[in-house]
Amino acid sequence: YTEEKNISRYISLPHMLQIIPDGEVEGLTDDYTGLEILSMVNVGLSSLSKLPSLPKLRKLEVSDNTISGGLDALAEKCPSLTYLNLSGNKIKDLSTIEPLQNLKNLKSLDLYSCEVTALDDYRDGVFELLPQLTYLDGFDEEDNEVPDSEAENDEDDEAGPPGDDDDDDDEEDDEGSEGDEVGLSYLMKEGIQVSGHDLQLHL
Repeated sequence: YTEEKNISRYISLPHMLQIIPDGEVEGLTDDYTGLEILSMVNVGLSSLSKLPSLPKLRKLEVSDNTISGGLDALAEKCPSLTYLNLSGNKIKDLSTIEPLQNLKNLKSLDLYSCEVTALDDYRDGVFELLPQLTYLDGFDEEDNEVPDSEAENDEDDEAGPPGDDDDDDDEEDDEGSEGDEVGLSYLMKEGIQVSGHDLQLHL
């Protein structure tokens, strides 16, 4: 089955995994240690503490959930993370994101619509706390927006954020539908439960 899983660069799975009450993602097993991009938007995720080890994960999109803590697990389980989107979660203060100091490769962090953004010293505080960051909410420390070239690269690489679904569809079409069908058949054979709203895996 390993060969089948690697046919496509990524697989989009809107309803294939299940978030159970304690925050565990059922079906996201150690078989997915090669994942580089993972999108779990509005799936009822309350914590990231029970993510499996994803040593190659570069981009994690978990916006519009109810995450309020448990970020300390990311450094251990996702040490290669460069992009993290926590927009629309229950992040209330800077101490909650302090564990992200241990993500030495983290370059971009999004916290749109989190309560922490209302703090007077929000931006200065985050950049001071996380000196490895280049971009916070799409802007650098000098309030310069992410360059178009980098934004385009992000859109090419990931399907999580809104607005680039068409690009990903084109990529999937170029690679052929057969790869996606085989990948999904593999997952169905594994008996992964159907639930959730918007969850995507990228291999």
